[in-house]
Amino acid sequence: MALAWRNLQKAFSLETSLRILQMCPPSCLGASWISVSRLTLHTKPSMPSCDFSPERYQSLPYSRALEIHKKHLSPVETAYFQKPLLLHQGHMEWLFDSEGNRYLDFFSGIVTVSVGHCHPKVTAVAQTQMDRLWHTSSVFFHPQMHEYAEKLSALLPEPLKVIFLVNSGSEANDLAMMMARAYSNHTDIISFRGAYHGCSPYTLGLTNVGTYKVDLPSGMGCRSTMCPDVFRGPWGGSYCRDSPVQTVRKCSCPPGPNGQGGRRPCFSSLLLSGICICVCVFAADRCQAKDQYIEQFKETLNTSVAKSIAGFFAEPIQGVNGVVQYPKEFLKEAFALVRERGGVCIADEVQTGFGRLGSHFWGFQTHDVLPDIVTMAKGIGNGFPMAAVVTTPEIAKSLANRLHHFNTFGGSPLACAIGSAVLEVIKEENLQKNSQEVGTYMLLKFAELRDEFDIVGDVRGKGLMIGIEMVQDKMSRQPLPKTEVNQIHEDCKDMGLLVGRGGIFSQTFRIAPPMCVTKLEVDFAFEVFRSALTQHMERRAK
Repeated sequence: MALAWRNLQKAFSLETSLRILQMCPPSCLGASWISVSRLTLHTKPSMPSCDFSPERYQSLPYSRALEIHKKHLSPVETAYFQKPLLLHQGHMEWLFDSEGNRYLDFFSGIVTVSVGHCHPKVTAVAQTQMDRLWHTSSVFFHPQMHEYAEKLSALLPEPLKVIFLVNSGSEANDLAMMMARAYSNHTDIISFRGAYHGCSPYTLGLTNVGTYKVDLPSGMGCRSTMCPDVFRGPWGGSYCRDSPVQTVRKCSCPPGPNGQGGRRPCFSSLLLSGICICVCVFAADRCQAKDQYIEQFKETLNTSVAKSIAGFFAEPIQGVNGVVQYPKEFLKEAFALVRERGGVCIADEVQTGFGRLGSHFWGFQTHDVLPDIVTMAKGIGNGFPMAAVVTTPEIAKSLANRLHHFNTFGGSPLACAIGSAVLEVIKEENLQKNSQEVGTYMLLKFAELRDEFDIVGDVRGKGLMIGIEMVQDKMSRQPLPKTEVNQIHEDCKDMGLLVGRGGIFSQTFRIAPPMCVTKLEVDFAFEVFRSALTQHMERRAK
């Protein structure tokens, strides 16, 4: 109801807009939006209206914050932008910095803010619980933990009904690794290249992104396997992904009847940017790209791990690696191969869960698989530190027989009250449906940028989890140099749009707004991206 009312307000604002051509002032009341398709090259798209005014910033001066950061905080460079943003306040899909500037948040604190910054209902529940009881460890019972466990378990299929509450995604995956080994009595665990499953000493073995690899002992018994990336990998065609938008690379199917690709003749083909696209119908829903990647998975099983393994970790869609999707049916066959070796299958839903993918509540459901263990975090608490591992009674019991697992903060009254409120908001405001409808709309809009600009190599994703991969050109698919991607990123920020980065070469823009986002805001984001890309091509020409 709240989301529908906000959409109505924004539609009214659009209808009555003065069509001003400048970005709104710090106070966002009265701001308006227009299409910039007919504006001059360097005109900033004007933001959609916002029914919220931030408080006046009265805290640390920017220079003082920068000084403290350099002196007392981690020296690892993680901040975006040449001049990092000093954020002050958030409201739903909006963020405000210390200077009063407003930004449309299309990254959600790394895919974490699920229902909106400072959502009124979640905030009210947190405040009420803070007045009642912040914390007690699980050595005592409290109703918030039991109520939340019942609500969460109802959203998962049998036999995934036993919940371990923890504090972060890394901690959840750490515990899942221990569960897999305790249950199977084996050691080796497989994960994809490009995977990110955490940064703890244990999970670093599962994480296969170069910047997270260290020359210190960590993550023993973990093995990587080829990521079945149908855009950047060796195989991939134009009908491989569970996405409204497919790759534009040539179909990888072998020649069929009449010289066409696929196990049956193609039903259509077209020419886009000089690249032939073959849209194939495959017998029994099989495609050669998937079969080739499965052969590589078998090669890993036959050469790099013991005859019996502990398990296999997979994100339903890779997040840090730039929203990479696998061929349809790949995970189903990979899970079967893992179970033949005595291993368990773990779905890392830290970024894909809680309705973000739209068509299903959990990412593993989009692959028509049933994992043995599911890990979740980020959107589970809308930004509050919270995570969970869900598994079967049998696997849970095997861990209990081997380890007296205890967590001081996991399942605290405050965390569970917030987690329950998040689940209620997702249902009450139909945010899973919104993810499906607005996400599909956004994917199709951003695909227009791929068709228009040769440096946009791929647009992919599902629901409100989208990747835009930048390349030097579509034929080579070589990553666009980081300096150029940085400038496009800066230009988007300067126009009021915040997006993430991902990929092995930091070449992919990651789009994952709060699930309350509207089509009107997608239109603004599209125009910002288009303007930033146009400016970049102009710089290139000079």
